[in-house]
Amino acid sequence: MNKTPSPKVTARGPVDHEVRDQIVIAATDHFSRYGYEKTTVSDLGKAIGFSKAYIYKFFVSKQAIGEAICANCLCQIEAEVRAAVSEAERPPEKLRRMFKALVESSLRLFFQDRKLYEIAASAATERWEAARAYEGRIYELIQDILLQGRQNGDFERKTPLDEAAMAIHLVMRPYLNPLLLQHCLDHTDEAPTLLSSLILRSMSP
Repeated sequence: MNKTPSPKVTARGPVDHEVRDQIVIAATDHFSRYGYEKTTVSDLGKAIGFSKAYIYKFFVSKQAIGEAICANCLCQIEAEVRAAVSEAERPPEKLRRMFKALVESSLRLFFQDRKLYEIAASAATERWEAARAYEGRIYELIQDILLQGRQNGDFERKTPLDEAAMAIHLVMRPYLNPLLLQHCLDHTDEAPTLLSSLILRSMSP
């Protein structure tokens, strides 16, 4: 499996990771309290003791700070998904565990920290780089599992690999995309089992 890459952060000015990390940590706390949309860079600067101009030395905009926070949240979900996948030996079980972990981790973000969830929803709505990169890595993970399954005879080989991976990705997307997740809460208990079983039946050799 591919190793989870570090999130990309849009920054400029001094390459001082300590200060940048300090800004991201403080912003995460501030956005958790007051929300992303209602907070300006000036508000954030006052809260953490930095001037707005100083913050702009490290981040080009408020969105860039939001991107860093969003990337951290999504990478945490991705790490949980990859850990669940790595616990299974055969591709069919890997796919089941992937779907289950994806739903559980996304729900945890939705229910435990709604303010941070709002940032992830904004990222999905506006197609931020952090959200696009996250979906791309999940798609690659699906491809990896499919390829393993085809190589050892668990999955059929007639359907083009990219077509099968995209179909599975689209089935998972309502639980992968934070913006869509809020409309699927009534089915999160049974969805991972029912949908993954349907996918696996469709791919049987």
